[in-house]
Amino acid sequence: MIRLALTTAATLAALAGPALARDTITLGMVLEPPMLDPTAGAAAAIDEVTYANLFEGLTRFGPDGSIRPGLAASWDVKEDGRVYDFHLRGGVTFHDGSEFTADDVVFSLDRARAEDSTNAQKQLFEGIESVEAVSPTLARVTLAAPDGAFPFKMAWGDAVMVDPASAGTNAVSPVGTGPFRLADWRQGDRITLEAWDGYWGERPALTQATFRFIADPTAAFAAMMAEDVDAFPNYPAPETLEQLKADPRFRVIVGTTEGETILSMNNAAPPLDDVRVRKAIALAVDRQAIIDGAMFGYGTPIGSHFPPHHPDYIDLTAKSPHDPEQARALLAEAGVQDLTLRLALPPPPYARRGGEIVAAQLRAVGIGTEITNMEWAQWLETVFNGGDFDLTIVSHVEPMDIDIYARPDYYIHYAKPEYVALMGRLTAAIDPAERSALMREAQTMLADDHVVAWLFQLAKTGVANAKIEGLWENSPTPANDLTGVRWVE
Repeated sequence: MIRLALTTAATLAALAGPALARDTITLGMVLEPPMLDPTAGAAAAIDEVTYANLFEGLTRFGPDGSIRPGLAASWDVKEDGRVYDFHLRGGVTFHDGSEFTADDVVFSLDRARAEDSTNAQKQLFEGIESVEAVSPTLARVTLAAPDGAFPFKMAWGDAVMVDPASAGTNAVSPVGTGPFRLADWRQGDRITLEAWDGYWGERPALTQATFRFIADPTAAFAAMMAEDVDAFPNYPAPETLEQLKADPRFRVIVGTTEGETILSMNNAAPPLDDVRVRKAIALAVDRQAIIDGAMFGYGTPIGSHFPPHHPDYIDLTAKSPHDPEQARALLAEAGVQDLTLRLALPPPPYARRGGEIVAAQLRAVGIGTEITNMEWAQWLETVFNGGDFDLTIVSHVEPMDIDIYARPDYYIHYAKPEYVALMGRLTAAIDPAERSALMREAQTMLADDHVVAWLFQLAKTGVANAKIEGLWENSPTPANDLTGVRWVE
């Protein structure tokens, strides 16, 4: 009886013609974004939902990290890198129906660089001297000094174009130019996007995408096995990847990210203002033990703030090998004893699991820790914005962000004058060979000063239904770009 029913159903389906391809997807995310305005928040989860989906910039990152045209179809560079003319695409509208023109470029960039701007990456716009709408489709940006990386800076999620009429409410009601628009946000549970009929470019294969927030690794594994989610692009349970690899329903996707995972130190807080103490902490850390214990082998040891897949990377791990004996000697030389430091840990498993291992490694050289597990909002307020911490573990996932150490108000509080000057030279450099040499010099200076203890480059470990294609393998920027995602049979 059951076999007959199945046969009949199959026959009817065949008579009806080929099955329609699936056009909806549910993705798992560890963290819920605190808002949906990428120009006003630092959390990577914002871009993981909005980048290339809801909002677009003048340029954009491709899945291989290359800089590609976005809302600007092309651009001209003049006056040795001081003037950029962006030729805008025609026929582009925001989700609210208003036309996108050069006036919106002026508004977006002037808003981002304004004195009262809440943009988390204001340094991207610091070099701008003026922005001008030459015509509706030509925006001219004049810089105070040459900047060979300006198209790269305009590809960040923090530099997307916004509609003046809705800029103030994008945090909860985002209005962009992207191929999807917000359909529903059930806070604490999910965000649903729907394809937008008015999109200027190629229509995506998906008509709807839902992001479900599943922070617990065990729950993430259960959701994948039950097929309650179709993909988990940043999968939080690496201990189960081998089991998922063996299941033909799934495809495990392992790539690279821009995430330098570091044991951050507050360089302004004694005794961490002493390079000997910072070096002792770095020498106490066993990178491979953290990678094996917290990440189940997924991750690449690093010795400075630079991704190993970048052509200008130099391996500086030998400057801070695992050497507990030397660590104890440096602490004694610095006159430090009975030291207890506060260790703030945000929610991701790499931080919580890694923090326990780091605490044990520090204890082995005589440094105690007081661990505080924080939710993201508390971590952002207390540590990142407030600078009230001694140690913390976090992955810095922004692309090419070696300049963060030059910011005087940045939470790590390094900003060594020689390093600040070095970053100024890097910004002004146009010649690729000169830029390469300066980036190598910067890596070495950070390593020599043991500004933080560099742990590992975060791997991108994702899991997806085997019939899904188009998800990014690597992560040149925090994003779940859905424009090329589709189901295949």
